[in-house]
Amino acid sequence: MTSTMPTLSGAGPTTLTLDERIAGALVGAAVGDALGGPVEGRSPEQIAARHGGRIDGVVGPWDGENWRTARPIAPYHKGDGHVTDDTLMTHALVRVYGAVRDHLDAYAVATYLVPELISGPRWIPELEAEALPLQRIFLAEKWIVARLHYGHVDPREAGNGNIVNCGAAMYMAPVGLVNAAHPEAAYAEALDVAGAHQSSYGREAAGVFAAAVAAACTPGATPTSVVDACLSLAKDGTRSAIEAVCETAAGHSDFESALTPLRSAVAPFDTVGPDYRAPSLGARRPSRLHAIEELPIALGMLLVADGDYRHTVLGSVNYGRDCDSIATMGGAVAGALHGERAIPADWVRTVAGASRLDLHAPARTLAGVAREVFVRDTARRRAHESAFAALAGTP
Repeated sequence: MTSTMPTLSGAGPTTLTLDERIAGALVGAAVGDALGGPVEGRSPEQIAARHGGRIDGVVGPWDGENWRTARPIAPYHKGDGHVTDDTLMTHALVRVYGAVRDHLDAYAVATYLVPELISGPRWIPELEAEALPLQRIFLAEKWIVARLHYGHVDPREAGNGNIVNCGAAMYMAPVGLVNAAHPEAAYAEALDVAGAHQSSYGREAAGVFAAAVAAACTPGATPTSVVDACLSLAKDGTRSAIEAVCETAAGHSDFESALTPLRSAVAPFDTVGPDYRAPSLGARRPSRLHAIEELPIALGMLLVADGDYRHTVLGSVNYGRDCDSIATMGGAVAGALHGERAIPADWVRTVAGASRLDLHAPARTLAGVAREVFVRDTARRRAHESAFAALAGTP
């Protein structure tokens, strides 16, 4: 069985290439991010009241023309097709891969990613200006600059002490794509990379999300096989949360009916509490019993939608709470499963135009890197096989 989508001419199914899956994942993540940004932090009920029903595409800022002053700590133009820090960090990690052209580790974050954030201005859609990426990323992401650039902390331990959230997981899709069809390798690499940024279940989620993207690239992959790959690797509360949410998701085939049940399923593992904008005192602290909310919900919406990109993302967006990151993750996995052709073309055009970003350039870069890394891995594996055979005395 192979993962297929109709050809553009309707002539029949075709097997997706690596390039198509990488483009689907990265473009799909960016589009999901942009759709979720304007309603981040709200409840499904608030979203429906504000927009006169469920969101079904790109919408404007929650606070309209007052977006600059409504939230002084986050004066960002979320909406109108603007990507958020999820996409800015994802594209920055792609550029790191483009520079290293091999697997990454925590030291690569210090050597390459931190300079990406502080060394030169880039167009920041939510600021409607060129600025250092550091001036847009939020506090949990600024942490890596403070710890690594100014504190000179061992990169492998720099994530310790940061608030535990989805900050590292949200940009780990490139790790899964470089390790396409090898979720175990993606999991291990993402855990190493994320150690410079996160700890505990925030770091674990980064590894599992990368594994989900890698699993989605496997020929013949389905939403169920992706979840199975995640469950085979996930540990502690992260595994329990994914299992609980996905068991609940199996009983639903539309996101409207799933919104409340999925929230109820993840609630015992989520430390933030019922009011996303007023976290509990125990929120975002290390724990072996808890999990971030975003990844389990993204996988749950993927199952509810049976892998359909549009419905995965719209379910993630209308869920509210940290829905830009949920839609980023769900969009990346659904995009890897089905390629960019599954993403509504008008959404892609709107987000690319509004954000003033080439959404396809990172995919082209990463596809080239993935092929080079595979060649390197093959040579390293054969060298090891030869050395081990000599040691063990096998032919």
